[in-house]
Amino acid sequence: MIRLAMILACLWHPAAAQTAELTAQFGPPDAPRTALLRSTTDLAALGPVIEAYVETRQDTRIVYEQWGSNDLYALTARDCRKGRMGADLVISSAVHQIVDLVNEGCAASHASEATATLPPELAWRDQLWGVTREPIVVVYNRDLLAPAEVPRSRFDLLDLLRPAGSRFAGRVATYDIEESGLGFLLAFSDSLEATTFGGLMEAFGRSGAIATCCSAEIIDRVASGEYLVAYNVLGSYALQRARQDPRLAVLAPEDYTLILSRAAMIPAGSAAARVAADLLDYLLSPTGRAMLEAQDLIVHLKEEDTSAIEVFGTVETLERPIGLNPTLLVAMDSDKREIFIRRWRDAFPQPD
Repeated sequence: MIRLAMILACLWHPAAAQTAELTAQFGPPDAPRTALLRSTTDLAALGPVIEAYVETRQDTRIVYEQWGSNDLYALTARDCRKGRMGADLVISSAVHQIVDLVNEGCAASHASEATATLPPELAWRDQLWGVTREPIVVVYNRDLLAPAEVPRSRFDLLDLLRPAGSRFAGRVATYDIEESGLGFLLAFSDSLEATTFGGLMEAFGRSGAIATCCSAEIIDRVASGEYLVAYNVLGSYALQRARQDPRLAVLAPEDYTLILSRAAMIPAGSAAARVAADLLDYLLSPTGRAMLEAQDLIVHLKEEDTSAIEVFGTVETLERPIGLNPTLLVAMDSDKREIFIRRWRDAFPQPD
């Protein structure tokens, strides 16, 4: 557990939030079976799915806590290190962090007909499972961009930011990789995938692009026109907002589009592992998958013009799934992380 303790020391500090962002309870308050679910997923998105689950299980109550990814990782690691009971099920978009927790022996095992339906790249050791399917997208304000300005690829985005005096200067946003574990994962994945990564970082820095923490904040500001474009945004949240706000448009970058499956783990110290396993199996069942799809937590890119996400090119060559496997541990290597964050700070200087 030495490396786990070192990572914990880096992420868990007095300034870090030590309480959940939101909490909710589903099911009868006096239910004999209770499980604690901690997740980075917005309550508004996952809440209806949990509600549908407890409606079929009148003896079960789910306590839901919504956390930021780095805080959830640090708290789960702390529970593991101290051998104490914490969450019964953890679901995070920062999947590299969950891979690390499983690798450190912090997860319980579970195997079922439901888990067996997952492809090998979305299951590991019978301890980690991918439960959603979310494209990583570009969001833009359709009222403020002419059709010729829409950045259909990273090359297009570079072209928008390149000219001196570009009107896109200071009006392109993405996740802050130091505040967001998901943001770090996506930027790191880009660095391995894209020949444009170095140029994009340089263009972001030169043009005064904005690095901020949260999907809701980024999408809100694109809708208001403060930002014109948001890069590397979770498609689930973007789609939900775009359905309600005609100012927002969502596209899958045509050079490649990352596909994320949120990682679920039953902590080794779970006090209600059976309930957690039952909830996991529900999320992987046809009924649960239909509920997740209704909440835009399972999204399949389509080439038809009627698709809610603009797709250019062929889906088969477009998608780049992020596999849930030990290769993600590279993103947790402390030396590589330090170098990567230093490079990021060069592009997004911190205020004095």
